Amino acid sequence: MEPVSTEHVTAFRRFNRYFTRRIGALDDHYLGQDRPLGEARLLFEIGDGISLRELRTRLGLDAGYLSRMTKALEAQGMVGVRVHPDDSRSRIVELTPAGRVELKEQQRRANALVSDLLGGLTPGQRTDLTDAMATTRRLLRLAAITVRLVDAASTDARACLDAYAADIDARFPEGFDPADLVRPEEVSGDAGAFFVAYEEGLPVGCGALRRLEPGVGEIRHVWVHPEARRLGLARRLLGALEREASARRLSVVRLDTHAALSEAQAMYRACGYTEIPRYDDNVYASHWFEKRLS
Repeated sequence: MEPVSTEHVTAFRRFNRYFTRRIGALDDHYLGQDRPLGEARLLFEIGDGISLRELRTRLGLDAGYLSRMTKALEAQGMVGVRVHPDDSRSRIVELTPAGRVELKEQQRRANALVSDLLGGLTPGQRTDLTDAMATTRRLLRLAAITVRLVDAASTDARACLDAYAADIDARFPEGFDPADLVRPEEVSGDAGAFFVAYEEGLPVGCGALRRLEPGVGEIRHVWVHPEARRLGLARRLLGALEREASARRLSVVRLDTHAALSEAQAMYRACGYTEIPRYDDNVYASHWFEKRLS
């Protein structure tokens, strides 16, 4: 990947400083209430109740820091903690009646703050701003996703493949037999590689590479979770697979796709793949593509 320019880093940090100051993120009394942003955000995320484990993953917090904040809120009568009914090792944190009252007031004040901010703009400018924020959120989500080379027999790899199989089984008129998924040994070691994309610790996409013959590789099972689509993640997975192929001295990569997957066909063409004659006996394939790697 290309290195990030100093100008881009500076612009990002400048925006971050302005935005956090403008919404009062550094104020010990966020939104005029008697608590900092961290505790206020925790009340919001707890909502109707959540496990501490899920809360820690969602917010990316250190376990000790989360424990201290939770205990502080519990001591103030804002939350209660109980044992999970199905797992004695897990704890559920819930808002108390007082916590729900404070959260409702927090929501009212937050809405008022945003309304005041947007009040100085014309309707068209408000639309421009909200559209820009939607683009910013999409790109920040994509930037935060990590794509890792994993053991093809790992739990995350197989979970992604199972989800992929269920997804295309629903989309293919003829269905899909999971027995046709690549086997771990086909995409491991010298034979190939398997990548999983993670968002906030959860697998949200995958892709496999296997060697077909000397100098030629094949890309298989590029899949993205429905909630992580339209971010550009499929292209990112494809790029990771192509770089891995180049590192393995494969000068050509091929792939096939089903007639029903028109969006996949468009992506492959946009990424430099050209359609070629059939090269395999995949019963689900109706289009075959190839790309020469530099």
